[in-house]
Amino acid sequence: MSESAFEVPLPVHTHFFLGGGHQRNERQTWVVIWLCAAMMAAEIAGGLMFGSVALVADGLHMSTHAGALLLAALAYAYARRHAQDPRFSFGTGKLGDLAGFTSAIVLAMIALLIGYEAVTRLFEPVPIDYREAIAIAVLGLGVNGASAWLLGGDHDHHHGHDHGHDHDHDHDHDHGHGHGHHATHHGAHRDNNMRAAFIHVMADAAVSVLVISGLTLAWAFGWVWMDPVAGLIGAVVIANWSYGLVRDTGRILLDMTPDQLAVDRIRQTIEADGDRIADLHVWRLGPGHLGAILSVVTRAPRDPEHYRARLAHVRELSHVTVEIHAQGSAGAPGIT
Repeated sequence: MSESAFEVPLPVHTHFFLGGGHQRNERQTWVVIWLCAAMMAAEIAGGLMFGSVALVADGLHMSTHAGALLLAALAYAYARRHAQDPRFSFGTGKLGDLAGFTSAIVLAMIALLIGYEAVTRLFEPVPIDYREAIAIAVLGLGVNGASAWLLGGDHDHHHGHDHGHDHDHDHDHDHGHGHGHHATHHGAHRDNNMRAAFIHVMADAAVSVLVISGLTLAWAFGWVWMDPVAGLIGAVVIANWSYGLVRDTGRILLDMTPDQLAVDRIRQTIEADGDRIADLHVWRLGPGHLGAILSVVTRAPRDPEHYRARLAHVRELSHVTVEIHAQGSAGAPGIT
């Protein structure tokens, strides 16, 4: 028996794989950008007006985070505007992961700069105006706290819809589209663009806390070395966050399987009735969206709708292609 063929209508569908909170996250990111930009301008202007190098330096430091947040906002805007662009085979859902990867590189560079400055000051201490420096750090911490509150809300929205499309080519294809957003934290649902923006804000806040602590101890007990040590600790913390973000976004950009649990559920569901999956690919299309390609070997070929319906409970699946082969046919694939 040759590969099965079914007469099915041609599909009409889009590849819209943006996260459920995409527009909300975009708006909040722009609010934080304006907040950081205002703080940056005030610090630089105040530093130039009052001759404070520390104030100018903190303003320039704030500008690096504002730039990273701008990258996140532009990624949101571009992904939204081109979500239906046919040039993107699987939509623009992964653009946020690309922006997150880039932000992680910026974070790593910031960590290196902070670490370099801290080591330099350990061996070559410089005079510190403790009152002014602590006041600047406290003000920066307040801005970062407000920014973290804006970016750190609940971005998981529970909603979903399902629609399936079947193709009749040389073999059977089923494109089942359905997506659900759950309050989970595995890689399939995480918005790495928002995560990168939040980490930038938290990195700045962490540095502010460490700076306040180090300056206070140095001022109270004369431990001048505490300021650069606090800077070194901050650099290590930021570098660790950067590594985690590079690792997670890099895996997505390389189409590594983001959710092994979903893979296991797909395999168990299809093979429960004696069918066999000869080939299976699962990758992330965007926050809360997975794509899958299955090659099924079966003794009793069924129409694609049968397999689509059986996989409906795996709600992360937003784009599914099923290739059906009759067992024993010349074209049946082997297990690899």
